[in-house]
Amino acid sequence: MALLDWAKKADFDMMFKRYNVIIEGPAIKPEDDPDVKKVLPKEEPFRTLAMAVIFGDTGKAVQAAKTALERTSPLDVIEKGLAKGMDAVSALYAKAVYFLPDIMLSADAMTAAMAVAEQKLGRAREKKGTVVSFVAEGDPHDIGKNLVVMFLKANGFEAVDLGRDVPDKEVIEAVKKYKPVMLTGTALMTTTMTAFPRVAKALQEQGISVPVFGCGGGAVKRDFVESYDMGVYGVKAFHAPKLAEAALAGKSWKEIRKEYPKIVGEFVAEYADRM
Repeated sequence: MALLDWAKKADFDMMFKRYNVIIEGPAIKPEDDPDVKKVLPKEEPFRTLAMAVIFGDTGKAVQAAKTALERTSPLDVIEKGLAKGMDAVSALYAKAVYFLPDIMLSADAMTAAMAVAEQKLGRAREKKGTVVSFVAEGDPHDIGKNLVVMFLKANGFEAVDLGRDVPDKEVIEAVKKYKPVMLTGTALMTTTMTAFPRVAKALQEQGISVPVFGCGGGAVKRDFVESYDMGVYGVKAFHAPKLAEAALAGKSWKEIRKEYPKIVGEFVAEYADRM
């Protein structure tokens, strides 16, 4: 009876609203978000470039890049415009205003516009460093890994995507081949996350050095990742570029474990004891 009473009063129209309706109303705009304001360029043409990325508008991003290139350098188009837009997207994703589809659209817009800038530059944008990413052997779930790869690429890293259900041996061979500044692994299931300590042990036994082995995913917890050497528990996908930057700056996995909240620049509940 109570359920029937609730059904009579329920506003079922609310159930069919888009999940990201918060950015669609005239009163609430992404550029008004305080965290977005911190990174959004104020001057043109960089603001228009950033906004095109924020809204995932590939056509507008490409046109804005072409227009901007008439009066500014390709590197400025990328670093002062497109990259800032992706920083804003990361901020919106962190607050659960943006979700996976939004991230994908924004990443596509940035990639297309960046290709225009790189064509004018005459070469690809110089990469900061290489990161190898994989999903643990036996695990078919790759959404988390895909997000990590997108954020890394958007922030100027060469992301080598090994895919899902990757055998330990393939991970080891990739580390040997690419010599990454960071290795990332994701797992959604407790039965597959055991690949991480196996990989870490195999790397150590073969004398292969990788500064950071970032591990995360639905099944993964910090105490598990910190039970073996090299492991750093990655809380959010958008933290990956900042962890990679720290590794590039020479920080060890031990230092990154200790300084995680400071490195990512925000309160992280999972690391509250290290704030």
